[in-house]
Amino acid sequence: MYKKVDTGLNFTEREKKVLEYWKEEKVFEKTNEDTKGKPVFTFYDGPPTANGKPHIGHILTRVMKDIIPRYKIMKGYSVLRKAGWDTHGLPVELEVEKLLGINGKDQIEKYGIEPFINKCKESVWKYKGEWEKMSDRVGYWVDMEHPYITYDNDYIESVWWSLKEIDKQGLIYKGHKIVPYCPRCGTALSSHEVAQGYKDVKEKSAFVKFRIPSRENTFFLAWTTTPWTLPSNVALAMNANEDYTEIRCGEENYILADALIPSLFEEGTYERISSKKGKEYEYTEYEPLYPYHKGKEKAYFVTCAEYVTLTDGTGIVHIAPAFGADDAAVGREYGLPFLQMVNEKGCFVEGTGELEGKFCKDGDKIIIRDLKERGLLFKEQMYEHSYPFCWRCDTPLLYYARKSWFIKVTEARERVARNNASVNWMPDTIKTGRMGNFIDNLIDWGFSRERYWGTPVPVWVCDKCGKTHVVGSRKELHELSGCDENIELHRPYIDEVTFGCECGGTMRRTPEVMDCWYDSGSMPFAQHHYPFENKDLFEANFPADFISEAVDQTRGWFYVLLVISTLLFDKAPFRNCIVLGHVNDKNGIKMSKHKGNVVDPWSVLDVQGADAVRWYFYTAGAPWIPTRFHADAVSEAQKFLSTLWNTYAFFVLYADIDKFDPTAYSLGDAKLTVMDEWILSKLNTLIKTVDEGLEKYDITNTSRAIEQFTDELSNWYVRRCRERYWGSDMTDDKIAAYCTLYEVLTKLCLIAAPYVPFITEEIYGNLVRTFRKDAPVSVHLCRFPECDESRIDAKLEADMDNVIDVVVLGRSARNAGNMKNRQPLSAMFVLTDKFRELPESYVSVVKEELNVKDCRFVKDGSAFLSYELKPQMRTVGPKYGPLLGKIKTFLSECDAAAVVDTVRAGKPYVFELDGREVELSEEDLLISVKDKEGFVAASDKGVTVVLDVTLTDELIGEGFMREVVSKIQTGRKESGFNVTDHIRVEYKADGKLLEVLDKYAEGIKADTLTDEMSFNESLSSENSKEWSVNGETGFFRLTVIG
Repeated sequence: MYKKVDTGLNFTEREKKVLEYWKEEKVFEKTNEDTKGKPVFTFYDGPPTANGKPHIGHILTRVMKDIIPRYKIMKGYSVLRKAGWDTHGLPVELEVEKLLGINGKDQIEKYGIEPFINKCKESVWKYKGEWEKMSDRVGYWVDMEHPYITYDNDYIESVWWSLKEIDKQGLIYKGHKIVPYCPRCGTALSSHEVAQGYKDVKEKSAFVKFRIPSRENTFFLAWTTTPWTLPSNVALAMNANEDYTEIRCGEENYILADALIPSLFEEGTYERISSKKGKEYEYTEYEPLYPYHKGKEKAYFVTCAEYVTLTDGTGIVHIAPAFGADDAAVGREYGLPFLQMVNEKGCFVEGTGELEGKFCKDGDKIIIRDLKERGLLFKEQMYEHSYPFCWRCDTPLLYYARKSWFIKVTEARERVARNNASVNWMPDTIKTGRMGNFIDNLIDWGFSRERYWGTPVPVWVCDKCGKTHVVGSRKELHELSGCDENIELHRPYIDEVTFGCECGGTMRRTPEVMDCWYDSGSMPFAQHHYPFENKDLFEANFPADFISEAVDQTRGWFYVLLVISTLLFDKAPFRNCIVLGHVNDKNGIKMSKHKGNVVDPWSVLDVQGADAVRWYFYTAGAPWIPTRFHADAVSEAQKFLSTLWNTYAFFVLYADIDKFDPTAYSLGDAKLTVMDEWILSKLNTLIKTVDEGLEKYDITNTSRAIEQFTDELSNWYVRRCRERYWGSDMTDDKIAAYCTLYEVLTKLCLIAAPYVPFITEEIYGNLVRTFRKDAPVSVHLCRFPECDESRIDAKLEADMDNVIDVVVLGRSARNAGNMKNRQPLSAMFVLTDKFRELPESYVSVVKEELNVKDCRFVKDGSAFLSYELKPQMRTVGPKYGPLLGKIKTFLSECDAAAVVDTVRAGKPYVFELDGREVELSEEDLLISVKDKEGFVAASDKGVTVVLDVTLTDELIGEGFMREVVSKIQTGRKESGFNVTDHIRVEYKADGKLLEVLDKYAEGIKADTLTDEMSFNESLSSENSKEWSVNGETGFFRLTVIG
């Protein structure tokens, strides 16, 4: 019949067997066989770089990306799940540089571009095995046998096609602009790359004195956070419309913004001389700090610029057009010289004295010291600000004038914004917040990189007339140049291809490669080699229905996808996007190697298993909220798996004993009890909840609904019904119990399969495939269950929820009164306006669960409870401040029960103090419940349960008997008896324990499958077990009869 279920909780070993089964049966390969020609659901997999190891954050992205496609497959959709690898870019080059022991572009070119890119090709697959192993282990199902690879010739050709299409719109140009530049990598970065690498840093800023030559001891006071740019200074800037004041302090005069004087000078230490608008200082000359400008252009004078603010500093900024976009704009307006005293490596150029050859940032100290020695430093201070670093090598970026190739994204800003608005972002705040703000401040995309390993920029430039031509395919290049149509589209091979220009010159490829983000943003079409082939496949799968990555991809992959798709197809490339929060350590701190708080994914996967990790990420909180990840949290999540597994094990244990064949019975013919109807109603409500929730990408609430249902199934339905499975006869009631639990477990497997694919596969195999040989070979090839609305009984569910609420409060009251669950009590009382008295059948359930003889619903609790009332200061104080003391006194002396009854009925309690009417609602009161002697109570959500804890001799005796029954049941289990074994119990005891054993012998025998029970004087610790029951000790020996 059934395969025996191991009740141990070693899920990892079972999961490994499931993985083997999936491979043997080729389950993933079969997922789309049944859905060919059915509606398409498209998922795009963001390509990772395989030359870096996967970390715990990658597990989060994989399990979140996996669940929706699994669900859609079960809903009958055809789901293309193609894996991808991001193989170009500086991260790969840096890894190879380390491997070869070289550093920088000069050494790469000395080593040789061809051997260098060959090493890059090898490097990108360094950790491919680990990525595949991790993805496989967590049950992430994508096609890794046929992935898209960004360095593949077909992929590059599609990228070239896209750039040519953009060029046809007149959006490609080469410009000399101030761009974010990494001196270590020797290349510019795009705005979305810069957004990846900001850090909060503390650096020295300088307040610098610029001497006015026509005035003795008079200075413009300017502030800079980048002292290293001062040797390149050619002007100062003020805000034309702001007030600037000249003050005298000591022997020197300073000119600065009037509003900022108090931030630098204490009152009484200076004298105001005069005030002017910034405009009046325009063109006023000053002496250069460093006389490096030798050209004819006029320099070293005051300019005016609107971007100068008075939020901090002095209201005067120094201008170095070579190192800032705003400065460059001022330079163009005033015809300032372009002075660049730092080279492409970020080092000071020849002729800069002590600074020569030093990295620019290291020059800050030298410059500040020099200015101090020359009497030109007013003040230095530490300044904390957010500064961009290279996201690839962690070098501080410079804003540097470079020639780069740009896409004029600014012309498409409105279209990009419109398409962004069409996306269902989760959370919705991304749309107008993080992504929306980025789009509002869109700048042209500098897409070229002065590097080696990347998609070559497909622009050929005439060496004679300067004409440019964008090549869009290998065929076009072959027709233009006669080169092999299968030429590898990488440097240095492509660099050698030339062709003639109509002017008689030679067209040569511009040497740059493309931003690797452009590669990844091209994946919707490039993965299919569109438009050169697979046109129908691309069009059927564009745009994607669903994507998901971490929040940092908002200004990374999500952004480039959106921009490229807008320029090519004028639509968003995806409809729904879940933006994931980062995975932090248990204290909420970002994981990093130097902090030593990084969690190795395998330390959890190998111990607690993939399902536990998946379930933790699904239930911990909304996906976009940062997650605190640690082993204990996963263990807590694993309780759900344990509950599900133990419920399944319970069913198999008894179903196997009774040879229950689910194909021989029908749920429709079963004589169901109220409990059966309730759990079936809850099951179908769950199906509806999860189905509707996953359609809306609500992973958290649906998983929590599954968890709550499983808990109620185990700890309410099964526990309440377990005796129905015990008898030896196959009664109608037992058949109904089996049919119901089988229906629930099999449907629950289907519901939970997208979330926890391993445990559901195991359960499905034993419960379904054992009996139905024509059933799908995997739970993941089954269809998602449909809700049977006829099974849903909302009143039944509400009534049972009320029963459960009462029972939970009753247990809480027992704990508060230190009353064991096995100790019977005489009575309990329920006070509530939430619902009327429960039907008698439910009342009997409450009595059984709480082990009480009588249950009564009452309206007045004054016989059992008293209330203590205090004013809620937060609400009462603002309304009745002067009367607060008297209100407190009134509440301590009034009829508290009458007050509580009034406010809990939703009405205000009104009274008068000092001639003023006082009106208090429930939120104005702090209500404490005090138990009267002999009673203990618990309250929550408008329900109060009171237990009568007075114990008679008879109640104490019954409690004793129940403790004995528990000991015998435990003894049966420890002895390894089968649940159907009938036993003999021998005992040796005295005092109260002996009295209980004699008096309640028949009840003990009935509850423990004991046929014979007798006193045996010869029992001792050598031939029996010594048990303590309520402080009384005795010896017991259990043996199987027959």
